Amino acid sequence: MKFFYSFILLLFSGSVAAQDYKLWYNEPAAKWLDALPVGNSHLGAMVYGGTDTEEIALNEETFWSGSPHDNNSTESLQYLSTVRRLIFEGHEEEAQKLIDQHFIKGPHGMRFLPLGSMKLKFGHTNVTDYHRELSLGNALATTSYIYNGVKYERTVFASQADNVVIVHIKADKQGALSFNIGFDSQQPAQVFTVSSHEGLGAVHELAAVVDGAEQEGIKAGLKAECRILIKADGKIERGVSSQSVVNATTATLYITAATNFVNYHDVSGNPIKKNNRTLTAVNGKSYQQLLQRHLKKYQEQYNRVSLTLGDEHDNLMKRESATDQRLRSFRLSDDQTLNISPDVDLVATMMQYGRYLLISSSQPGGQAANLQGVWNDKLNAPWDSKYTININAEMNYWPALVANLAETQQPLFDMIEDLSHTGRLTAATMYGCRGWVAHHNTDLWRIAGPVDGATWGMFPTGGAWLTTHLWQHYLFTGDKKFLKKYYPIMKGAADFLIDYLQPVPQSSPLLGRGVGGEALLVTVPTVSPEHGPMGKRTTVTAGSTMDNQIVRDVLNQTLEAAKVLGVNDTSLNTLQSTLNRIPPMKVGKYGQLQEWMIDGDDPNDQHRHISHLYGLYPSDQISPNRTPELFAAAATTLKQRGDMATGWSLGWKINFWARMHDGNHAYRIIKNMLTLIPDSVEWGPRGGTYPNLFDAHPPFQIDGNFGCTAGICEMLLQSHDGAVELLPALPGEWSLGEVKGLRARGGFFVDIKWEGGKLTEARIRSSIGGQLRVRYGDRIIYDAPTKPGQEVKVKG
Repeated sequence: MKFFYSFILLLFSGSVAAQDYKLWYNEPAAKWLDALPVGNSHLGAMVYGGTDTEEIALNEETFWSGSPHDNNSTESLQYLSTVRRLIFEGHEEEAQKLIDQHFIKGPHGMRFLPLGSMKLKFGHTNVTDYHRELSLGNALATTSYIYNGVKYERTVFASQADNVVIVHIKADKQGALSFNIGFDSQQPAQVFTVSSHEGLGAVHELAAVVDGAEQEGIKAGLKAECRILIKADGKIERGVSSQSVVNATTATLYITAATNFVNYHDVSGNPIKKNNRTLTAVNGKSYQQLLQRHLKKYQEQYNRVSLTLGDEHDNLMKRESATDQRLRSFRLSDDQTLNISPDVDLVATMMQYGRYLLISSSQPGGQAANLQGVWNDKLNAPWDSKYTININAEMNYWPALVANLAETQQPLFDMIEDLSHTGRLTAATMYGCRGWVAHHNTDLWRIAGPVDGATWGMFPTGGAWLTTHLWQHYLFTGDKKFLKKYYPIMKGAADFLIDYLQPVPQSSPLLGRGVGGEALLVTVPTVSPEHGPMGKRTTVTAGSTMDNQIVRDVLNQTLEAAKVLGVNDTSLNTLQSTLNRIPPMKVGKYGQLQEWMIDGDDPNDQHRHISHLYGLYPSDQISPNRTPELFAAAATTLKQRGDMATGWSLGWKINFWARMHDGNHAYRIIKNMLTLIPDSVEWGPRGGTYPNLFDAHPPFQIDGNFGCTAGICEMLLQSHDGAVELLPALPGEWSLGEVKGLRARGGFFVDIKWEGGKLTEARIRSSIGGQLRVRYGDRIIYDAPTKPGQEVKVKG
């Protein structure tokens, strides 16, 4: 194969042509898992599209149970040496009992609460020509139908630009629009009408003050206020706890909400003043102005990336079917007797849907996307919809860099910074260590101690894992100011690990020596998340493979950051000497990568967590080029764990198989994920996708959506193993396609086009300059320095 290169100097433009994938349905949502999400990070809304009654279920990102507190045990330190001794002696079950009794004292984290629902009573039954859709290109949820000869249309969007959810309703016959506006909440709430407020004067508003919730003895410290400003060209009638629009042609509702939350240790805010400011700012703007401001702000992020898979004519034919029908039929192409072409366009839709959800749930100045993003309808959400940092919160942000949405990470970085403060007290109080620690879960109040029980909570490397996102951001952007700002947080995580690591006694069953013959250093106590070895009735262990990999990353990345920044710190010498004593990865008796230092893997175990392959993805410690034996062992582990799992685990497996350069196997996992899970199934062992394309664990967890998006990108572009690698895991069914705007480490932006399963053209633009090495297949096809703004074109 011949390749030709051309060089063009240009300034990088981060936008490509708009790509408007849609989710659409021919009936209203029957349940929350059928409704369509909109969000602006601060507010989340689920749009049902009802005709008799429309429901828009609302969330406000800071409306959580509880109030400022910590969950640090004051007993753990006095039992720590005993727990370590028991584990090293092989008495892990006894150690677990002590941990459960003295380390994990509660509370176990607060919960993300639903705010309530706005209900619009239209009384329209027996409608025709019904259609509802969510446009990913415009972030608009629309509903239309005909009732009594009148066409009604509703448009809902959550504006980042103006911090409101807008509902615009119109009829095509003058004066034919009449409806009632109400609000209800599962929490105690006072609902009332407002006739005037500071900044607006006379208004028509509906307001609700919603109480927070106590949990595990932590008093409710938050109250939320939701406000709905109503404008219409007809009459507006005020009731006691509702408002009505009568004989209008158009109406626009402006929804905002706020709480008294300021930060994790301050709840002195004033939600009324916050809402007044928001509504005053939008009051002078027309609906069209607000719509255009929304589109401009949203599309600046969404339009950076486009993905087309398959033949466009065939894709247009597929789009004529409703989304739930496409999902139901997705696997039919596997039956070759049916002669049905694969719906690869639904895969592209799923990739862009993940980007849409990340834009909608995580923006600078807001909270990080939690276990359900910013959408939750339950008073007691599964796992409290907290931040589970033994995989799930990290997975939420896997697409942020490669899918060109770097700024969506800022709420995550803010949370990491908060945890570096709360976790410093945890490290000192619970373990007598320097630096900072967080375990497997946190919440709005940034708890850093362990929760739930030793089986889950005794994971002292959750915070350390989070810091790897800081280093990855630098690798993608080359932003030294960013690195300088966050270096102390990276160093704090490393300091904790240095103090927490313990030498393995010669008498321990955990044998092995480090470089130079010194005793190995391991985290103890710890777990391999939620999973234990054969022959042990506990997850508690020392030096799990995942922990060793995370320690290796955090110490290495801190050292590399120090070099970049020119930090001259003698304590860095300890990091290097410690690295020489971290246990190496091992291949077990079944040819698998060992999950623990002991060879305790069960080849028939298909547990959802495959934590010891962290070194394959998201880390880069396992490589076909640098560590072929470990690479082969990781493949064996993946085969042993099987192709079915919970939704989020399927998301991880897509990325694993992409890193394996096995596109067909990665696509097999995507097919498993794109299996319809009915909205009636809220709990179960088999993952898939709900009718509204939310990931089904089940229950709903948004991490699977983000893992899928990252995995599809990873199949098309990788940059972790010494080169920008084009189409590293292209499935046979994706023989034709084009992707634009993906991001690679080294500050590169990449467009790729292929046909017949072969690369036809790639354009790689450098934003910061530096060496560009390009791999396609098993060959390096380009290797030369670049200048900022330079474009390299590769044609096959």
